[in-house]
Amino acid sequence: MQDRSAQPADEDTSPASELTAQIEVLAEENQRLREEYTRARRTQYRRTALALAAVGVIAALGGVFLPDARTVLFALGGTGLFAAALTRYLTPERFIAASVGEGIYGSLAETEAALVAELGLQDDRIYLPGPETPNGVSIRLFVPQRSDYELPVPSALDSVFVVTDTESERGVAFHPSGGPLFAEFQRTLSGELSTEVETLAAQLGDALVEQFELARSTTVDRNDADGRITIAIDGSAYGAIDRIDHPVASFLGVGFAVGLDRSVSVETTTADGDRADYLVTCSWNDLDEFDFG
Repeated sequence: MQDRSAQPADEDTSPASELTAQIEVLAEENQRLREEYTRARRTQYRRTALALAAVGVIAALGGVFLPDARTVLFALGGTGLFAAALTRYLTPERFIAASVGEGIYGSLAETEAALVAELGLQDDRIYLPGPETPNGVSIRLFVPQRSDYELPVPSALDSVFVVTDTESERGVAFHPSGGPLFAEFQRTLSGELSTEVETLAAQLGDALVEQFELARSTTVDRNDADGRITIAIDGSAYGAIDRIDHPVASFLGVGFAVGLDRSVSVETTTADGDRADYLVTCSWNDLDEFDFG
């Protein structure tokens, strides 16, 4: 008598096989969702471009038939068509999820934190000028070995392990994650980088929110006259900001260091209120002043 419950010999129904099949299905679904998301974003940009173009055409036609408002309507039409062209041709071809960037940063932060812990270094985070580069003065994140530290000369920061003849200058020097961000910020900045603390804070905060979309909002929580300013950060795209050299805190540290021509110490704490998640405090009055050129 034939056993109807018997399975074909070539069919693998083991738990491992079923799990593999489920993973493959989930991977395919995840890829499909990513492609759908990318298409949706591109469609949104294209619809915006069409809407702007329509406004431009209507305004231009209005200028033809309404002589009294011709100047304004032609200007509006030209603006609409120009904005439509920019939106259409500057549409990003690739969208990177925030979770991807956060994962990359998280791995680097764990490595740097483990290095700092194993070497028994301090909790201080100082952004200061490093060695000269073809593009000017670079910035390094210096983590000192001793609590009564002294800042090393820029040339000593060319190596990760800062070992000088003066023990109080020893520690490690990292390339800050905020360095490339600040370089891009300077490249697209309209006007000059401010040297006034409050205005500089507004420039850097706007870049974090509008240009890089690393935070939902930034506000000046406190601006002391003794060389200290605290920025409230809400809605970080890359998770907890109190990790070592987080892009948000790093960008602020680098920005204030360059804008004020000072070495800047950065401290990040969790905010107590509902209007912000973290407070990033940048201070410089007790640190050396440098000429960044």
